[in-house]
Amino acid sequence: QVQLVESGGGLVQSGGSLRLSCKASGFTIGYYAIGWFRQAPGKDREEVSCISDRDGSIYYGDSMNGRVTISRDNAKNTVYLEMNSLKPEDTANYYCVAANGNLITSIRTMCDPSYPNDYWGQGTQVTVSS
Repeated sequence: QVQLVESGGGLVQSGGSLRLSCKASGFTIGYYAIGWFRQAPGKDREEVSCISDRDGSIYYGDSMNGRVTISRDNAKNTVYLEMNSLKPEDTANYYCVAANGNLITSIRTMCDPSYPNDYWGQGTQVTVSS
């Protein structure tokens, strides 16, 4: 069974940090680009960061650029998102997606919220208190 399972979310105070994990099962992430997105109630889906399966190229969305770091451990079939200096406006459900690396023209394209990714996780809630 193909799954992406996120973990690591929770309640944190403004200025705090969290490390999210995206664990894949049923497929090998080594052949997939992986992205992190977020969505808050009443707001549009927003890209956070994406990482290529090929050359390690990374894209960071504007909203959290400079405050997040994406990384992948193919041996553990897991992608991580380190988030620092969190703000109340970062409160959202954070989820990961996977897209076949053979079909991606650029990591920036894959990180567009409208890109037709192959697999989606359910997400992990991040709540930042002021």
